[in-house]
Amino acid sequence: MFTAEYSMNLAWFILLGILLTGYGVLDGFDLGVGILHPVAKTDEERRIIINSIGPLWDGNEVWLVTFAGALFAAFPDVYALAFSSFYTNLMIILFALIFRAVSIEFRSKHKAVIWRQFWDGCFFLSSISATFLFGYIVGQLFLGLPIDAQLELHKEKMSFIELYPVVTGLLAIATCAMHGSIFLYLKTEGELQERIHNWMWHTYGIFIMVYIMTTIFTLTQIPSATANLTRYPWLWSVVMVNVLAIGNIPRAVFLKRPGYAFLSSIATIAALAALFGIAIFPNFIVSSIDPGLSLNIYNSAASKGTLKTMLLIAVLGLPFVISYTVIVYWVFHGKVKLGKFSY
Repeated sequence: MFTAEYSMNLAWFILLGILLTGYGVLDGFDLGVGILHPVAKTDEERRIIINSIGPLWDGNEVWLVTFAGALFAAFPDVYALAFSSFYTNLMIILFALIFRAVSIEFRSKHKAVIWRQFWDGCFFLSSISATFLFGYIVGQLFLGLPIDAQLELHKEKMSFIELYPVVTGLLAIATCAMHGSIFLYLKTEGELQERIHNWMWHTYGIFIMVYIMTTIFTLTQIPSATANLTRYPWLWSVVMVNVLAIGNIPRAVFLKRPGYAFLSSIATIAALAALFGIAIFPNFIVSSIDPGLSLNIYNSAASKGTLKTMLLIAVLGLPFVISYTVIVYWVFHGKVKLGKFSY
C-alpha cells in the first residue's frame, strides 16, 4: 500500500541511486583515464592525459562522499553492515583514491624519469584496483551476504573466490576504460587523438564481451534479478535505454560525433546503475541465509523525522552540487593545453 512513510523511504532510495549514478558517470571517465594512462608513448602525452582530468577529479569524488553521508543518515544499519562486511575492500579503495590524488600532484614535482614512472605506476594501479573493487562489491551485493536476524555477518560463510563478483569487477574496468577513452578523444588533438580513436574501438569491443558475459552470469546465477521487471513491465524501458545507448556508441564514433558517443556512454552507465537498483529493490543488502532477513528500505531506515529533515536538506543542497559540477565542466571545457602551471 502506498503511504507517506513508503514514499519517504522510496524517495531516499531513488536519491541514493542518483548520487551513486552521478559518481559513476563522473568518476567513471576519471578512473578510465587512469586505466588508459600507460598506453601513452611520451611524457608529454602522459601529462596531457593527466591534465585532462586535472581540474575535475576532486569534484567528481564529492558525489561519492555525499552518497556515503546520505546512506549513513538515511539507512544507518545498511551503512554499518556494508562497511563492516567490505571493510578490507573499502580500505583498499580509500587508499587507492588517495594514491591517485597523490600521484597526480607529485608526478610533475621532479623531472627524473624514475620518479615519474613510479607515480605513473601508482596512478594506473590505483585507478584499476579501485574500479575493480567497486564492481566486485556490486557483484557481492547481488549474491547476498550471510547476515542473521541480529545483523551479524557470518564471515566464515562468505566466499571470496566466487566468479560472479570477479566478472562484475571486470565489467566495471571495461566500462570505465570505454568511458575514459571517449572523454580523452574529446580532450585531445593531433596524433594522440588519432591513437585514442583506436582505443575507443578496442575498449568498446572489450566492454561488449564482458557486458554479454555479465548478463549471462546474472540471468543464470541470480534469477531474482528480473523479478521487478516482471512485476512492473514499464521498467523494461530502462533495459531498452541501456541497449540503445550501447548500440549508439559505435554509430556515433563511426560518424565522428564523439560528443554523442560520450552522451551514450553516460546513458549506458546511468542505465546500468538503474538496473542494479531495480534488481535489488526494495532491498539494500540481501541475506543469503534467509531472504526474509534482508535489509530493505523499510526495516533499515532512520526515523521518519530524520528522513524528512535530511530530505529537505538534500533537496536544498543537491542543486548546489549540480551547479558546481556544471560550472567547473564549463570553465574547463575544450582541448587540453599544457602550460606553466599544468601537472
